[in-house]
This record gives sequence, structure tokens and C-alpha cells, in this order.
Amino acid sequence: MSEAILTPIEKKPIGFTAGVLAAAGAFAGLLVGTAQGSGFVGLVIGALLMAALGFIAMQALAEEMEKPVRWALIALAAIGGFFLGGYPGLILGALFGWFFGWFVYWIGLGRYRAHLVPYLTGGQVLWHYTFRIICGAIFVFLITPILVVMPLSFNAEDFFTFTPEMLRFDPEGYSLKHYRDFLTNPEWTNAVKNSLMIAPVATFISVSLGTLAAIGLSQSHVPGKRAIMAILISPMIVPLIISATGMYFFYSKIGIVGTYWGVVLAHAVLGIPFVIITVTATLVGFDKSLTRAAANMGANPVTTFFKVQMPLILPGVISGGLFAFITSFDEVVVVLFIGSAELQTLPWQMFTGLREQISPTILAAATILVGISICLLTAVEILRRRSERLRGLSPG
Repeated sequence: MSEAILTPIEKKPIGFTAGVLAAAGAFAGLLVGTAQGSGFVGLVIGALLMAALGFIAMQALAEEMEKPVRWALIALAAIGGFFLGGYPGLILGALFGWFFGWFVYWIGLGRYRAHLVPYLTGGQVLWHYTFRIICGAIFVFLITPILVVMPLSFNAEDFFTFTPEMLRFDPEGYSLKHYRDFLTNPEWTNAVKNSLMIAPVATFISVSLGTLAAIGLSQSHVPGKRAIMAILISPMIVPLIISATGMYFFYSKIGIVGTYWGVVLAHAVLGIPFVIITVTATLVGFDKSLTRAAANMGANPVTTFFKVQMPLILPGVISGGLFAFITSFDEVVVVLFIGSAELQTLPWQMFTGLREQISPTILAAATILVGISICLLTAVEILRRRSERLRGLSPG
């Protein structure tokens, strides 16, 4: 969007600025007040303070006064937070001061319209930002449990809660002992070893069979493609407990329940749908004239696949393999049915630890798994972008 048609920045009326700041202050005050035991009082005080801030700030909205005002707000909020909650309150107060120091100028000078087209009505502008706030709230709701687990894994005590020492940021309240237990305890190391023995093999089987199935289903002459696709991806749709029960009865008939290959095949079945979906999505933009050209040049189907088709669909294949690996590495329900005491995987050990003994080592294991998942998903995103570039869907 060119700058010529963007809405110019202009100073907003004092009532509008004070009202918006009061609403934001009420929400922040509700959070702080609830933590102090009185949400309603916090809501009222927050609204009044921010309304007063909006009124005062309107007198100092000149851009040359912005930095002094913002630093003053950070200092005042940090001091108030320190008196309410010590050092954690100081940090949170400074963050609140930084946000509202930016927010008052963003509202008061109309900067929220700077990157919007000028013909939007007030309601449309409101929905534009409301939608983003809703998305942000959903993101926070989903990510908060993960963010809580990570610092708890450094707890110096054998608790699943934040100790007073941790809340004061006292170094004595933090320790790596749970990580040491995870890396040295035979129960945990054997579980990790079993997971690393099962997941790669299950992933290899999933990638091999899933890629071949996706390529076959991409052919126009295959009858009943929709029904076959529905059957192949059914392990992703059917509740896992039902799949696990069916696998148990079937595998018990052929004698592989409680064996290594029984768990590997069960995890491979769960990973195949992810490979099929990602490879099928990659094949949508594949130019089939390339395979016909290779055949005209005398290449046999195997050579055509490895020399022409595979390099172009490789990002999708690897992405599906990563999802299959994560599925196998994190799966616990099926392995409870198919596995045995000698084949306890890491998720099984975590489940057992929660059921039989509340060990904070579980938090260390969970943090490590989160780190591995983040690395793998980052790789998936990089491969997705590379695939789009290869297919010409995005600029190089």
C-alpha cells in the first residue's frame, strides 16, 4: 500500500483517548487486582489511573516529549510494582509502564490508523484490531501452559508450584537437579533410548509407504481415490483409544503385542496420514510434464522418480517425516496397549511418573520435548518455504 493513500496521523480528542486508556487500564487493573485478591478494586483503580494518565498525557503529546513521558511511566510503574510484589512486581510493572507509555501515544496521536486505508469506518477499524486481540488471546491461552512448565523445571524443590524463592528470583530457588536426574536416572535414560530406537524406524516406514501412497493417489486413473484416501488417513481422524484397542486385538492375533516391531508398526500406522497429506499437498503444484519428458528421454520409472520427482517433492516428504517422528516420539496411548515393560518410551515414563509418583523430572523431560518440537517445527517451516520457492509460489 503506497503512503499516499494512508490515513494521516492526527491528534485525537481527549475524551476518546481517555476512554480507550481507561478501558485498557481496567483490564490491566483486573489482572493485577485479581492477583492481589480483589479484582473489582483493581478494575476501578486501573480505569481511573489510566483515564487520568490519558488526560494528563494529552497535554504532553508532542513527539519531543514522548521519550521523557515513556521513561517516567516505566519508572513509576516499576516502583508501584515493587511495592505490590517485590522484584517480580518490579519487572511486571516496568513492562506495564513500557506498554502504556507506547499505547498512550499510539492512541492519542492516531498512530493506529497510520497503516490503514483512510476510507475505513470507526467500526471497521475497531474490528481490525479486535480480531487481532482475539487471535493474540487465543495464542496466549495455548502457549501459557508451555511457558509455565519451563521455569518450573528449574525448581530447586520437589514441587510442581512456584516456591517463594523462585518468585523472589532468589538463585537458591533454582536448580538443574531435575535435568541431572533425567540424564542419569536409568528409568529415564532407558525410556529415551527406547523412543530413539522406535521413532526413527517408524518414521522411515511411514515416509516410505506414505510417499508411495501419495504418488499413487495423485494419478488421475486410480479408481476410488477418495475412499482410499479416507481409509489411509483414518488413524488421524479416529479417536486414538479406538485405534489402540483395534491394534491390540489385531496384533495379538499375529503375536507381535509387546514386541519391538509391534510398537514400530503401530507408530508407523499413526505417522502415515501425516506423510500422505504433506506429500499430496506438495504434488498439487508438481508439473507432470516433467515426468513425461524424462520418459521420452529414455528414463525408466525408478530413475524418473529419484532424479526428477523426488527432488521437487523432497521438502514435503521431509515435512511429513518430521510430523511422523513427532507423532511417534510423543505417542503414549497406543504404546500402553502394544508395548511392554521393557519397551517403555519417554511419554510412557512421563505418564507413569504422573500416575505413581509426582516427580518434577517430568517437567525437565517436558521442557526438552518442547525444545525438540520447536526445532522440528522450525525445520518444517523452512522446508515449506523452500517447497513454495521450488514450485514458483513465492519469490526466491
